[in-house]
Amino acid sequence: MKYHKLKAGETSGTYGMESPITEADILQMAQQLAMSRLSKGRALTEPKHVFSHLKTLLQYHEHEVFALLLFDTKHRVIGFRELFGCTLKGASVYPREVVKIALEHTAAAVILVHYDPSEDPEPSQADRMLTTTLKNALNMIGTRILDHVVVGYEGCVSLAERGHL
Repeated sequence: MKYHKLKAGETSGTYGMESPITEADILQMAQQLAMSRLSKGRALTEPKHVFSHLKTLLQYHEHEVFALLLFDTKHRVIGFRELFGCTLKGASVYPREVVKIALEHTAAAVILVHYDPSEDPEPSQADRMLTTTLKNALNMIGTRILDHVVVGYEGCVSLAERGHL
């Protein structure tokens, strides 16, 4: 892995490079920046920022991914965990594993994340059924689902914004 020295620019949020970089270097840095934005202790208040960070993190996976963005009682990020890298069609997302991760992190709330690289982000019937199943399971341990975000190549869709929570 190549490391480049970044220099902060005069404008907040801009950086300069001291050596030439490739497109792959830029993509890797974008993913690292997105991950730092989802890092422990940060409060996320703007859904559009959450969408942007999730899309940057997940857009180059070649397979479907199910993940959890975990929060404390003040909606500060505790962590981001990719749990399953298969399809949501069938039994590949196990509620007991989702509950186990929430308990391990003592999460007060979560955002469910489903990345589908092959389709637009329109939530499927399976997405809505999974949301209901996980909502019931997580309610039993006192963990709230803030949203279920479907990330696709074309963008992100919030099931909360669509009224499915």
